[in-house]
Amino acid sequence: MTDKNIFDLTGKVALITGASRGLGRAFAEAMAQFGADVACVGRDEAKLAETVKIISKYNHRAIAIKADVTQENEVKNMVDEAVNKLGKIDIFFNNAGIARMPTRIHETPIEEWRVVIDTNLTGAFIALKHVLAHMVKNKKGSVINISSIAGIRAEVPEVGPAAYGASKAGIILLTNIAAMEYAKDGIRVNCIAPGMHKSELGQNNPTTGPRPDPAMMQKFIDQYCQAEIPMGRMAEASELAGLAVLLASDASSYISGQVFAQDGGQSARL
Repeated sequence: MTDKNIFDLTGKVALITGASRGLGRAFAEAMAQFGADVACVGRDEAKLAETVKIISKYNHRAIAIKADVTQENEVKNMVDEAVNKLGKIDIFFNNAGIARMPTRIHETPIEEWRVVIDTNLTGAFIALKHVLAHMVKNKKGSVINISSIAGIRAEVPEVGPAAYGASKAGIILLTNIAAMEYAKDGIRVNCIAPGMHKSELGQNNPTTGPRPDPAMMQKFIDQYCQAEIPMGRMAEASELAGLAVLLASDASSYISGQVFAQDGGQSARL
């Protein structure tokens, strides 16, 4: 008979990068709601404090750690601080990521390509490297990398420009390789590939050119959702909570190396 408490995260510690807003904040709240202590990581200290305040209502330990995942020394310090303050890391959401203004390939400055790849792929690798080093010592752990359906299939530039799509495709293969390398260490590595979810991704993009008109962008998004997503809508960030808890908990004890698209049915048409 299945234990009805297999989703319980009591006694576990979750580390979440990009936890200051959007999907990362939703992951942090889900972990706390199901019993975990949470280390919230990001670059915006004020926003991190908001996340900690939000999840404090669940009466579990929650701390904020300022770190830039592109800087290896800061990532190492991030892991050390989480372990020193919370004792260990059982669950890791490798979530930090950015997007830049949507452009076609020939219109994309090389600097824009590099900053997206550095953050979304290299930064994810650096974080994975240091968290896995800790988990190997404990012979257990669950890693959830965050990709995108833009890493599974080509999207229009407004949704998945080249740098973003390439970085998220890289996350998927990184997940597969890590799952194979660390299975014998008791570490599971899986990947969530969200579709259109409400978040703050890309809202503060630096640009030297004119910004898209917000009303026009919202009209485009509404039309895109109706045309491309079978469910016909954009998801709330909180709708990722169930999948996040599944992959973080013992309910997924025999699941590793998998990519879970949560996209309202969008990727069903490959």
